[in-house]
Amino acid sequence: MYKSFYHFLMKYRHPKPKDDISRFANDAYEDHSFPKNSEDYDEISTYLEFNAHYLDSMSIFDEAWELYLHYEG
Repeated sequence: MYKSFYHFLMKYRHPKPKDDISRFANDAYEDHSFPKNSEDYDEISTYLEFNAHYLDSMSIFDEAWELYLHYEG
């Protein structure tokens, strides 16, 4: 498993995002305050709720978190 959620999310970065998770990854990359070393759902979720105005819906984060939890790379 990736060490941090941010590191995992970066594999979805794309110059022409085709879906919500790719857009989220691109925006998180530009967000210099994102908790890059965190593996904690509550910490990241709280940060996003209060700071990530670029995220249209927390369900996008939840979907990405599920992928993170099940990733076996």
